Amino acid sequence: MGVEGLTLIGARGAPMVEPFAARHLIAGAWQGSADGATFERLSPAHGVLVTRAAKGGAAETEAAIAAARAAFDDGRWSERSGKERATLLLRVADLIDRERERIARIETLEAGKPIAQARAEIEGAADLWRYAAALARTVAGDSHNSLGPDMLGLVLKEPIGVVSIICPWNFPFLIASQKLPFALAAGCAAVVKPSEMTPSTTVILGELLVEAGLPAGVVNIVLGYGQPVGAIMTTDPRVDMVTFTGSTAVGKGIVAAAAPTLKKVSLELGGKNPQVLFPDADLDAAVDAIVFGVYFNAGECCNSGSRIIVHEDIAEAVTERVVALSRKVTFGDPLDEATKVGAIVSPEHRAKIDAYVRGAVAAGAILRLGGAPLEVPGLGGQFYQPTVVAGVTPDMAIAREEVFGPVLSVLTFRTMEEAIALTNAAAYGLSAGVWSANVHTCLEFARRARAGTVWTNSWMDGFAEMPFGGMKESGQGRELGRYGLEEFLEVKTVQMRIGRTRAPWVAPSAAG
Repeated sequence: MGVEGLTLIGARGAPMVEPFAARHLIAGAWQGSADGATFERLSPAHGVLVTRAAKGGAAETEAAIAAARAAFDDGRWSERSGKERATLLLRVADLIDRERERIARIETLEAGKPIAQARAEIEGAADLWRYAAALARTVAGDSHNSLGPDMLGLVLKEPIGVVSIICPWNFPFLIASQKLPFALAAGCAAVVKPSEMTPSTTVILGELLVEAGLPAGVVNIVLGYGQPVGAIMTTDPRVDMVTFTGSTAVGKGIVAAAAPTLKKVSLELGGKNPQVLFPDADLDAAVDAIVFGVYFNAGECCNSGSRIIVHEDIAEAVTERVVALSRKVTFGDPLDEATKVGAIVSPEHRAKIDAYVRGAVAAGAILRLGGAPLEVPGLGGQFYQPTVVAGVTPDMAIAREEVFGPVLSVLTFRTMEEAIALTNAAAYGLSAGVWSANVHTCLEFARRARAGTVWTNSWMDGFAEMPFGGMKESGQGRELGRYGLEEFLEVKTVQMRIGRTRAPWVAPSAAG
């Protein structure tokens, strides 16, 4: 099917861009790579040069890890009070607010996302820094005063140490802010690697950390590729923990690489997230949430609502309404305030999306909308059409695997048992949603769905206070909320004897 009537926003002319010069931050100093190597990032929507970045290698990565190790071990940050840590994190949040427009613009150019969405993400990131600041003053353990009159037990919470933070290209600033402020609130030191496709906003964050007065070496930033930068960050014995957001395949590789040193690994990986619609659902609200869930960030989102599981009685009506509303979503120039969906991050990824759609059609699925690259006037074809695929069966790859694009799969069910079976059939378990006017239906689904987050009569609401993470192949560990802080804390038991009450193991008479 074509996309006649689709709402497009063409280019308003090539943007004026002064290429951003991105460098590494190591031990408090900004520097290029020792061998002078660099790499470039072009805007996926506009084709202009956005960033020229230093390309890190083994030397830069090892220097950054050494700086973080020294900063943690000498206590310049880990031994500061919660109040001091909180004060600095709040200062960073204020600086993020000050630089919101600058950060949003460069993220729009590098990632291809709409400018209005980018601004909202930067605003949300500042809120995360403020929330983490509040948590910095609440780190507390336990005491046990019931072990007997001569014993006192303490459980201490201490920072885990040096953390490698590896971030993806789809939400570079926001996801860095889901990890780094919580690590700093706990007292950790860090080495951060942004994606090679979106390095600049992490570098800007480093500038703000320096301006806020973070001690040198506590946060280090290395730019470059998974090989060798990411590989060293996951294997170096001086690193105590790795936190990674990205694909499940890479996450599995990180677990294997970290195993020889038994580092802690926290992973937020892929998803094949369903919205399940029962016949009594509010269809107006549900259809709008479906369209939002699949097209937000061009579907390049781990939480994308990439499949709907609809009761047979309403499946055709829902599909027709989703198709109609999809045509009204504005695709086009990310720098236009009215744009809802921007460019696909790379030609290679666009081809991958298209291959999934073609494979589904070849397997017998039916295209109800879209199904091909999208030409936007003045911007070319670095976009993909809003796509709705019906007649999808559970055995198809498009029903089981993460497409990571603006592509919706439609499956149907008859009973609650079938809906739960379809929901849990995927290897992923990041999020799920249920739509019903019956609270008992919603609660039953929420309890039985194998997903880290379940939304009822809504989709993709998020709060700093609520933990986020997945089950099964969607990852391990949690971000945000108090649980997000706990990921970066180690538990230590202290057992204190009061008085000289320990009975000798060797009897005194035998000692002579």
